[in-house]
Amino acid sequence: MKPPLTSNPGPLARLRERTPARVALGHSGAGLPTAALLHFQLDYARARDAVHESLDLHSLAAQLAGTEVIQVHSQAPDRTTYLQRPDLGRRLAPECNDALPRGPYDVAFILGDGLSARALQLHAAPTLRLILRALTGWRVAPVIIATQARVALGDDIGSCLNAAFSVMLIGERPGLSAPYSLGAYLTWQPSPGRRDHERNCISNIRPPQGLAYEEASARVVWLLHAARRMGRTGFLLKDDSAILQP
Repeated sequence: MKPPLTSNPGPLARLRERTPARVALGHSGAGLPTAALLHFQLDYARARDAVHESLDLHSLAAQLAGTEVIQVHSQAPDRTTYLQRPDLGRRLAPECNDALPRGPYDVAFILGDGLSARALQLHAAPTLRLILRALTGWRVAPVIIATQARVALGDDIGSCLNAAFSVMLIGERPGLSAPYSLGAYLTWQPSPGRRDHERNCISNIRPPQGLAYEEASARVVWLLHAARRMGRTGFLLKDDSAILQP
């Protein structure tokens, strides 16, 4: 909920109703009204807390009941190291290698805590269930839950699983208006050293304010089928799913 207006915002009133951005906040002397300042401080605290919050592995695994799940972690031993050493979050811990089956698989789904574990906790399971329901005939690897994870950790994991695609569902960097947003990153032939331009990203999965689970899952499925036909993901693969819908 936004703080109430303390002065007439004029023509910005309609804009303020349609965006979570901080516009038309009014003023108190030379500063912000107290309500607007407290609202900003609350959103900032939520974003900071989201970065440091830990993933509830048991709760997430329970949401995925009936699906084979394997838990792994990156080379970052704790949250502090993870935040200070992004490179360690991109590599799989050596002791986790033996826990991964060696495929081959058509696609591997990795659920990573990223920079917002709460986003994964809230949005990953309902999104994944819809995706799996639509991928009939695909050889799907056991679902991997990865902690202290960066996006590129999916390259290590997908390579170990011998998967043609990796799909990383991961908590995105929190913003002041979206501390719990989920992203989906698709990579063809994942392997260590893949670059960001070789992936497709669907971001802002967080109903009702952001992308709905149904739309997000439909886009992932569309991109997987298109990427399989073209033999690539990344900037050369455009998401035309919305255009092609009747």
